[in-house]
Amino acid sequence: MEFPCLFHHGGTRGVTGSCHQLHLASCSSLLVDCGLEQGTDAPPGAESAPLSFDIQGIRALIVTHVHLDHVGRIPALLAAGYRGPIICSEPSARLLPLVLEDAYRVGINREPAQVARDLERVTSLIVPLPFEQWHEVVMEPGLQCRIRLQRAGHLLGSAYVECDLLHGSINTRYVFSGDLGNGANPLLRPLRPPERADVLVLESTYGDRLHPVKGGRQQQLEAAIDRALADKGTILIPAFSLGRTQELLYEIEDILHRKALTGARGEPGDEDPVNWSQLPIILDSPLAQRITGAYRDLHEFWNEEARARLAQGRDPLGFNQLITVDTHAKHQQVVNYLSSTVRPAIVIAGNGMCSGGRIVNYLKAMLGDRRHEVMFVGYQVRRTPGAVIQASEGAEGLVLIDLDGQMYEIRAKVLTLDGYSGHADQAGLVGFATSVAQSPRRIVLVHGERRAKVELSRVLARRLCELEWVTQIQIPA
Repeated sequence: MEFPCLFHHGGTRGVTGSCHQLHLASCSSLLVDCGLEQGTDAPPGAESAPLSFDIQGIRALIVTHVHLDHVGRIPALLAAGYRGPIICSEPSARLLPLVLEDAYRVGINREPAQVARDLERVTSLIVPLPFEQWHEVVMEPGLQCRIRLQRAGHLLGSAYVECDLLHGSINTRYVFSGDLGNGANPLLRPLRPPERADVLVLESTYGDRLHPVKGGRQQQLEAAIDRALADKGTILIPAFSLGRTQELLYEIEDILHRKALTGARGEPGDEDPVNWSQLPIILDSPLAQRITGAYRDLHEFWNEEARARLAQGRDPLGFNQLITVDTHAKHQQVVNYLSSTVRPAIVIAGNGMCSGGRIVNYLKAMLGDRRHEVMFVGYQVRRTPGAVIQASEGAEGLVLIDLDGQMYEIRAKVLTLDGYSGHADQAGLVGFATSVAQSPRRIVLVHGERRAKVELSRVLARRLCELEWVTQIQIPA
């Protein structure tokens, strides 16, 4: 085996499970992400399955961001005996224990005392690394390796990894993209592409499509809320607890703020008018509540515009109309109330794919009522309940969905809100890959459906030809 060399332990069969091992020498390697396969990518029992690879010689785990498909196998890594550093950005260092605590409790079913011990071990291994700062990982005769984290714009703390490797007299820079943002997140500072990449490991989630033109998503959200007020229905938003929820709250607060300034109310002539200032925004996810609290504490990492709102006395993630639901009993009360009354509301609940979590109870109670609306703001993995419901948008005739083994008719309105994807589209991925000063030797496409990777490979090859760059494009099996 020649060194350095790259192995993939996930992120090759679909859009989840990112886990890449860079072998520096025979007994020395780095692990970039240790993610869980989810949805149709995942084999049975993935949450509690042991690792499928040897951890001997792993000098450090580098975390690009804390979504479960990038960190969900860290418990298995620790169970296998790993005790090395977990290097991540400063915001990720705060968020990682929250995400793993939920994973331990929900997916692994540990006793509370064991969960506490495991989280203490995780926390003791975390090494927060400031953005844009080189960090030495291996410094030995004939082998030197340092890494640097750069903002990726995907969610708070997300990073792509630059790995500078000096092997003998040969210097090689590997870049691992993690998940790249689309530049539309209202809270985050934008990503800056790398200056150099000899080998680029590039995500391809949206490698076969372009996002709609930016600028209209908040208007679409506002129009949907207007419909809910008119129909006296509930907008159900299946949202991921980390990233998408905070983005939605930020924009809802902005809409409410503007409506308050104009004194907007319900339709004239309503017998029971509900004005915007009385519209409850219900966050029904304990994990999302904890993460939102951490986001508020990490405001120094927000972009300039978001911090300016705080300086004006506004609280974009903790406004007055935001109602949080903690206990399961209170959750069931809210479900029963909203399904049996004609009071408009917005509910943000997990999980984002509708395959479990509290959103399922809302769907069971409300999918059959035309007053209500299910609004999707993110990617739905194929064959998940969310994907089935999303596909019913605009369908005619009877459409049924299986939720926990029982069939439910979809009569509620279904809407997909464009512009909330957290991933760069095809143009963004090609731009990232070709922004470097000189041609990469190799681009490795991961973290995408086969179709997306093949199409991205085709478009990339055309662009590389235009630049007269000689770059090998690989799609790992």
